[in-house]
Amino acid sequence: MTPKATKVQEPQILWEDNHLLIVSKPAGMLVQGDITGDRCLKDWAEEDVAKRFHKPGKAFIGLPHRLDRPTSGIVVLAKTSKALSRMNAVFSGRDIEKTYWAIVEGHVHPAQGRLVHHILRDGKTKKSFISQRPEAQEAILRYQVRQVGDRYTLVEIDLETGRHHQIRVQMQAIGHPIKGDLKYGSKRSNPGGGIHLHARRIAFTHPVSQERIELTAPLPEEVLWKALGA
Repeated sequence: MTPKATKVQEPQILWEDNHLLIVSKPAGMLVQGDITGDRCLKDWAEEDVAKRFHKPGKAFIGLPHRLDRPTSGIVVLAKTSKALSRMNAVFSGRDIEKTYWAIVEGHVHPAQGRLVHHILRDGKTKKSFISQRPEAQEAILRYQVRQVGDRYTLVEIDLETGRHHQIRVQMQAIGHPIKGDLKYGSKRSNPGGGIHLHARRIAFTHPVSQERIELTAPLPEEVLWKALGA
């Protein structure tokens, strides 16, 4: 079982207009509430927007996509129902660029590549698996080694598809689980229960203004990110 984070930092606002709020989520924070009852990013945003813009009660916040609880980095939130429906279409298509940084166990060879698997989600265990069953969905990512340490490697990953736990499953499949990711094969957990997977960059065309949005999320402060030159 992944240890639960004892203290979660506040999200950092990266960009905002009347339609969208884009933040960097800390590891350990849920995007949407669950049975734990823990405070989530949606709760935080509803309260934050209402407070800053003097709205009565909670502000409207829609979730066009998710980020796993132990993962840090960029999350796009919709501030209007119009923006939510349009961002849903952006995320369901391939007109969006999503780049992640991950620290994985071992040394990755070759130094760059394209991984193609088929992934099946198990609702009971809330895990995904490599599968050849007909209902499994194609999962594709491209990776490139950025820096090599004694025991770990920093890789940059660009997603071509967006499947449940895709990066975590595919990196485990090639023998390089993400540091701290006990759920997908890591040898040991990280303090606080987070994993070294960070939604680093996003780029897309704003669905209302048609402005090109490109943002990079600062890295967490963990020593290992610094040690590897990240």
